[in-house]
Amino acid sequence: MVSAEATKRGAHENTPIRVLIVDNEAAHAQAVAESLERVGYDCAVATSGPQGVKRIEQDAFDIVITDLKMNEVDGLQILAQAKEKLPDAEVILVTGHGTIPSAVSAMQQGAFNYLLKPLDLGQLRAVADRASESLRLRRTNVELHRRLDEKFGFEGVVGNSTQMHDVIDRLKRIAPTDASVLIQGATGTGKELVAQAIHQNSPRKNKPFVALNCAALSENILESELFGHVRGAFTDASTDRVGKFEYADGGTLFLDEVGDMPMATQIKLLRVLESSEITRVGSNEAVYVNVRILSATNRKLEDSIESGSFRSDLYHRLKVVTIDLPRLADRSQDIPLLIEHFMKQFAKRHHKNVQSMSAAARRRLMAFEWPGNVRQLRNVVESMIVVDYDGVLDLDDLPSELSPSGETTEEVRTGSLAGLVGKPLAEVERLFITETLQQTGGNREAAAEMLGIGQRTLYRKIKEFNL
Repeated sequence: MVSAEATKRGAHENTPIRVLIVDNEAAHAQAVAESLERVGYDCAVATSGPQGVKRIEQDAFDIVITDLKMNEVDGLQILAQAKEKLPDAEVILVTGHGTIPSAVSAMQQGAFNYLLKPLDLGQLRAVADRASESLRLRRTNVELHRRLDEKFGFEGVVGNSTQMHDVIDRLKRIAPTDASVLIQGATGTGKELVAQAIHQNSPRKNKPFVALNCAALSENILESELFGHVRGAFTDASTDRVGKFEYADGGTLFLDEVGDMPMATQIKLLRVLESSEITRVGSNEAVYVNVRILSATNRKLEDSIESGSFRSDLYHRLKVVTIDLPRLADRSQDIPLLIEHFMKQFAKRHHKNVQSMSAAARRRLMAFEWPGNVRQLRNVVESMIVVDYDGVLDLDDLPSELSPSGETTEEVRTGSLAGLVGKPLAEVERLFITETLQQTGGNREAAAEMLGIGQRTLYRKIKEFNL
């Protein structure tokens, strides 16, 4: 029977835990190895301290079981070596009654546990399983944070354009601070994704990230959502309710479409930002909160201040730092990267075996104006993934918004070629390469893929046509 814990290593549950046993007594070391191998551990044996050090330097182990008293190199030195070379590994010491104080000292130096001689094999397996579980939980936590960083970290803010390089550079400088940030940009430019990236790369990353859309709620409901309420505060308040501020305590509160917040709520929000205290609706008791505020708007708040619909003092409180997100049309060279990013994301989500996108479909996506920005592109690629049946996203997978009204795919292709008929082939080739390079923002790798040629061929053509 294989131990359940012994088969769990990181994210790969079928990979056995690797164990190194270091003991001067070869027979004893072999007995320990055989006992653990019976329940699924992958064991190696070193019959001296120096040999143990050499194995630690040359190989990777999850658990090291070492005798404390050995000639030349003892268990404490093995422990020190393991902590240096295998920082993720757990070390279990085997000791006699006379060396218990040394074993306790070793625990203070980072050993996982110690066992007394003569060894009880059942106890040995139990301690090894606990060490395996500790490793699994730690690695699962690391993997979770890696996935969060991939999804919400700066890697998730996709773009290779100058504009997006500037945005990401600004994010890296802003994130570690506690400053309030106002994120400005048109609908669909990725304001909430940027807010999540700021939070995920801040000291508050292990605390809540709470988002609230200020435009979707009436004044009374918005105040209850922000500050909470007590029972009886209004007709439907049958119980006490914690608001977003309290729920986000220690973390980050993201106020989306803050420009649509009613004036009365703006006044209360300003008071909270000044005092770090909220008062639930219907209560007189102040509650201290420690929350970082990130806000976003697709409006020009200076115009709202001029018209009297937004408070100037609140505006300056919210915009300690600003981030301006460009429209997708202004950074079209990022479209190929975004296409690849969304193709991988949605092929995995919808369990579709999508291999590529045709050059014709890529050209159509590159030529589109994208009034809905990145969100619209994201939705289009997802739609194409969902309806695709042959593993290649093509013109026939495009949603209607990207197909000219009344035209069939064949008519679109014919129309686009009509103006090139009769021209010299070299001129047509030069035109296609020039247009494709412009559409990809000079990205030669993406251009070569769209044109269906190798990168070396493209480089040669660029030189030939003096592009």
